[in-house]
Amino acid sequence: MERLRDNPSAMSIYEPELPLKKGVLPLLDGLTMPGCIRDSAPDAWGRRIIINKLLGRKGKDTETNSLGELTYLLESGSDRIGALDFQRSPTEYVSRSTANVSLEELLQSAARVEQGVPLTPELDQALFHGSSIGGARPKALIEDHGTKYVAKFSSSADLYSVVKAEFIAMRLAALAGIHVAPVKLVQAANKDILLIERFDREKTANGWTRKAMVSALTLFALDEMMARYASYETFAEIIRHRFDNPKETLQELFSRLVFNILCGNTDDHARNHAAFWNGKTLRLTPAYDLCPQNRIGHEATQAMLIFGNNRLSKLKSCLQASHHFLLSENEAKEIFDRQRDAIENHWDSVCDEADLSAVDRKLFWKRQFLNPFAFEDFR
Repeated sequence: MERLRDNPSAMSIYEPELPLKKGVLPLLDGLTMPGCIRDSAPDAWGRRIIINKLLGRKGKDTETNSLGELTYLLESGSDRIGALDFQRSPTEYVSRSTANVSLEELLQSAARVEQGVPLTPELDQALFHGSSIGGARPKALIEDHGTKYVAKFSSSADLYSVVKAEFIAMRLAALAGIHVAPVKLVQAANKDILLIERFDREKTANGWTRKAMVSALTLFALDEMMARYASYETFAEIIRHRFDNPKETLQELFSRLVFNILCGNTDDHARNHAAFWNGKTLRLTPAYDLCPQNRIGHEATQAMLIFGNNRLSKLKSCLQASHHFLLSENEAKEIFDRQRDAIENHWDSVCDEADLSAVDRKLFWKRQFLNPFAFEDFR
């Protein structure tokens, strides 16, 4: 730590939690570990992979919180999201990265298995055993022609085409003017696979560089147990004080909130928003995990509060909160109209891109996408 402090080019991991200064750095109130460290731990899928690796069959019924955060940090791969890695030695660096799977290997995976050619453990687990170990959706890391991707896989337990639903939402968001991570859809071993371009890596002449990131949950200084208090209203206040280009960023965040409602993504929790950290200021990352959720019943609520204690998935809720985003009512309504037009005008072409079946089109339309509840009490 002392050598890091003395390095003139050093930057803090995240200034409010771990500034570059001597002495004990106390935890922020309510936290059991710094949020910027917790951001680098694996998600539910990664935790189940580690439990499976360490405990084998005995880990089948093990809760994901049973091993402890340090174990998950030290057992997970080095090519994790963000800029951090964790090592057992203070002086020797040992990369735990398995080679990113090539797109060719992904697409030819079934043939390789038939020929007895082993796949990487991560790809084998995600592609052929994804539904057997539970947790979040199966995923793996892919690299193709100088681009890194996170690959998300369909599961045998899916009741509808979850992977295609996310692809459609991400494509429509881009067409509606939202800054999203580029995506593409491929098939391997009779499974749909969504490839999301990684925005935390950059290819240079000297190799890959990492970008430091923190989740919105860390910006709020909340842990998982307190995530229900996270709100777009608070997010907007943080942006006004600590982000580059706050006015443009506020409009972008408001647009993402509106689109989440219009596409039926109620899983917009605070870990599904993030910001780049440059050591001094913050900048919103491209949008990701815009995944329409299976919907039962008429009403719906967003994972984050919108205005006060209101989290109802309605445009009216957004309109009530618009002044926090430095938007007039007319400006907010222009965003509503622009997004609704984009969804309606591009729906057929994007569904064609995804080769979405007529059954799933009927299931998604006016249920996840443009559900009438979103427009209730508005006009």
